[in-house]
Amino acid sequence: MSVDSSPEDGQAFEPLEPASGPGRKERGRADLRRTAERYLSEPAEGVTTRHAFSFSGHYDPKNTSFGALLACNEETIAPGAGYEAHRHSETEIVTWIVSGALAHRDDAGHASVLRRGTVQVQSTGTGISHTERNPGGATEPVTFVQMWLQPDEYGSAPGVGLRTVPDGDGLTLLASGRPDGRALRLRRSDAALWLVRAPAWMPLPELPAAPYRYVHVVAGSVGYRTVPGPQGGGRSAAAGDSVRITGDAFADPTAGEDGVELLLWEMHTPVQYG
Repeated sequence: MSVDSSPEDGQAFEPLEPASGPGRKERGRADLRRTAERYLSEPAEGVTTRHAFSFSGHYDPKNTSFGALLACNEETIAPGAGYEAHRHSETEIVTWIVSGALAHRDDAGHASVLRRGTVQVQSTGTGISHTERNPGGATEPVTFVQMWLQPDEYGSAPGVGLRTVPDGDGLTLLASGRPDGRALRLRRSDAALWLVRAPAWMPLPELPAAPYRYVHVVAGSVGYRTVPGPQGGGRSAAAGDSVRITGDAFADPTAGEDGVELLLWEMHTPVQYG
């Protein structure tokens, strides 16, 4: 399914502040994590993964999630390689294709080949088994970003949604917990995923506000102030880097010399336990 989108797609969520005690408002923070800091693994032959959070054998109790986000993996799969059938449940798995092609097939009857500019939301619900492979006959690796989000709707049947976003600068709503027919459905009512593209040296479009925001730079680079105003230190994030943002941090973002493409998670509550 292919759906065009524009900067005004979707509606803003009601702003909430991070839990910090009655009447208190903590200063925002922009926590920059470089791509070299990611945990590196090779889960299968021909597969390379860089993990932003604790994952499998890479366990750090201080780095298990941010907001409602549980995983953000940079994946590269060589021609002919891939993941054999494996099972997931009660997780929103969101995949953005950077280059190449990824063949997806699951035991609920969904089969597709995803290419650059395609986003897939797989709501695993009560449980689903799937494979992910670089298609037969491919001559180049496939590179993609895969993110796992905690849902707040449980016990539903699995589902898969696809959309392709054309090239072009601007702010595009890819998936949202507040369905409006123009974005893929997320089973988390207060989260949304945005695609942001801007040409060289240009300010980014006005970004949605939220207590928790997570930026993953897909291509190019972005410069920003850590907090608004002259007291904000200048930083720059390049492809593969990420920024974990609370409050009003990440001010005045501007594309670098090669422009920028980034994914932005807007999240209004953190992971819920129990």
